[in-house]
Amino acid sequence: MARHSGGRGWYGKVLGAALGMTLLAAGASVWSAQAGALGGSSPKATASAKPGSDAVKPVDVTIVHASDKGDHGVNITIDDGPDPTWTPQVLDVLREYGVKATFCMVGTQAQAHPDLVKKVVAAGHRLCDHSVSHDTTMDKKSEAYQSKEILDAERMITEASGGVRPMYYRAPGGAFTPYSRKLAASRGMRPLGWNVDTKDFERPGADAIVATVQRELPSGPTLLFHDAGGDRSQTVEALRRVLPQLKEQGYSYGFPVR
Repeated sequence: MARHSGGRGWYGKVLGAALGMTLLAAGASVWSAQAGALGGSSPKATASAKPGSDAVKPVDVTIVHASDKGDHGVNITIDDGPDPTWTPQVLDVLREYGVKATFCMVGTQAQAHPDLVKKVVAAGHRLCDHSVSHDTTMDKKSEAYQSKEILDAERMITEASGGVRPMYYRAPGGAFTPYSRKLAASRGMRPLGWNVDTKDFERPGADAIVATVQRELPSGPTLLFHDAGGDRSQTVEALRRVLPQLKEQGYSYGFPVR
């Protein structure tokens, strides 16, 4: 999610509720839609996801924007969920148009709604670590704090998914640091940016969201939408209109390169 003022109160409520919950047990199945089985313990995390024999393969530390579909590829990225009201609606629209997306999940949200995390993975979408608490000032905090936010979210998302690791890391508000990028990449999570901030978080109307996509897509292929943090009905409507439009214009939907 891009840096927005005054939009973080709900995260505090979610964090308070989720941290009081007992950790939900991870399921046994790992879907082939995501690469990578559970590996060893995460350094500096408060708890490892689950010990295993497969090592995590490091990836590039640079912030990725490009699509694996090439010059006419588009990456749909969905931030801040999962949310029990809006994530299922977003999934329905994506399924209707045969589009796969990358879901950047907040750790506490994933922990609170593991059924939705599993549905996202089962539908062939990819997971992205979006930190534990969505602190957009992470780049001003200590390395120990950054480590905890990133690695604990990785664990929460992996456990909620039933064993599927996030493939990317997106800093809240784009608050990357050299340290956070290096740490995420060492855990197999490519730092993920965006080119088009649709401003859907501000609820400007579906028409404005669609217009922003059409105007700014020449800047790059990675589009930023949200499925949590408030009423996302405009996002759902905008996706319903944008997805077929871009296909008609010759674009293909893919994933960010790794």
